[in-house]
Amino acid sequence: MSLPLPPPPDYDGAHLRHVMTSAAGTLGLKGFENRLDLPEADITVVLMVDGLGDALLARCSGHARFIASAWRQSARSAILDVGVPTTTAASLASLGTGAAPGEHGLVGYDVLAPELDRVVNMLGGWDPDVDPAQWQPLPSVLRRAAAAGATVLTASRPKFAQSQLTQAVLAGGEFLGADRMDARFRRTAEWIGAQRRGPGVVRQGPAPKQLVYLYVDELDKTGHRHGVDSPQWLTMLETLDAEAERFTTELARRWGSAVSVVLTADHGMVDVAAENRIDFSGRQDLLEGVRHTGGEPRLVQLYAESGAAAEDIRSAWAEEYGERAWILTREQALKAGWFGPVADRVAGRIGDVLVAVHADIALYHCDRVGQAPLSMVGQHGSLTEAERRVPLVQLSGA
Repeated sequence: MSLPLPPPPDYDGAHLRHVMTSAAGTLGLKGFENRLDLPEADITVVLMVDGLGDALLARCSGHARFIASAWRQSARSAILDVGVPTTTAASLASLGTGAAPGEHGLVGYDVLAPELDRVVNMLGGWDPDVDPAQWQPLPSVLRRAAAAGATVLTASRPKFAQSQLTQAVLAGGEFLGADRMDARFRRTAEWIGAQRRGPGVVRQGPAPKQLVYLYVDELDKTGHRHGVDSPQWLTMLETLDAEAERFTTELARRWGSAVSVVLTADHGMVDVAAENRIDFSGRQDLLEGVRHTGGEPRLVQLYAESGAAAEDIRSAWAEEYGERAWILTREQALKAGWFGPVADRVAGRIGDVLVAVHADIALYHCDRVGQAPLSMVGQHGSLTEAERRVPLVQLSGA
């Protein structure tokens, strides 16, 4: 018997999409509301830790003592919801624009571009025929904050400086690139200091308000490769914790309560055993009437051939996976509020049928994606509590 349908993401409440806008609101910038009640500050840093779900932090808090010390304090922490699917492209787009997936349009890892009649990647391999500015036309929070008078920085890996995802949802201000996690933290602290007080320069007037987006993806990469139950993942969590403590302590020492460092994440993660990573390429009964497959292994999106009935496809998948997944047509998912408000330009990018697994399995169409993804241990994408709940932790601030 399948589990009851999960509640839709709380897009109007404690949700990831309000983090960056709230961070801008802490600086007193016009046009931004601090909906998450973050500390007021002159310098606000949003530390985005890719893959650190709230359940993982709870289970492994002994390996993240600095972060967990704030996470345990109700006045300094909260649990946020993320959107559908629980994947980096969709979540970073919500963070970067303040919008739900149905509004910004990055509705999965691989999604259909109806005008091209082909599936395109939303993370690191955008189709050259997809213009980021047209695919996602909403202004980024970083660009809006810069226009409102803040000094804005993104600190990430150098390869993301001109990526299509950055152009689509995280453009604005300066970009600082560093491949190593420790260098990213260190150079961010140096940049903040340089903006506050240049060497040998007497500043006229107040120091600028500063909004910083600091991205750490090492934990997510380790989880995908080794799993979240691996020693490698725990070691990476310890490394993150040490760097976050060093960074936060140094900023607090120099700038006191004028600085606020807020940690959050884009999704959680669950491990899937090798025998439960299932290739459905040879299942013609499941692919009957399916023109394209997309999504991710824990939330497959199926796009119907012209004239094929979505309900027939849904029924076939429900017969096979109905006890291990929530299986909905697009209309059912939209009615359930999975993607929030859905713009007309976005609707066709969402699968005609969605297969969101809740069991410890992952589903692959290897005829499309190849065999390499089958090696991935840590997974996310669906609406289980472990995948959709992320922490919001005030590491410093008044």
